[in-house]
Amino acid sequence: MKDEYDLSKMKARPNPYAKLLKKQITININNEAINYFRNESKRTGIPYQTLINLYLTDCALKKKKLTMEWTPSVSE
Repeated sequence: MKDEYDLSKMKARPNPYAKLLKKQITININNEAINYFRNESKRTGIPYQTLINLYLTDCALKKKKLTMEWTPSVSE
């Protein structure tokens, strides 16, 4: 190997893996959802953050449309 290399002659090229990189964010998730994914984590042996990412990625790739039904809360 050479002691020194001249990197100034290298041609720049885009990172082919840039689209696969993850971005750290802050998100508020209710306890029920967290507990669900933590239990699934124990069952599958996959970290719960990874399970959440896999689920959201699956939704995005399949272009799933959100559907929500609001139920009235019960007041006593």
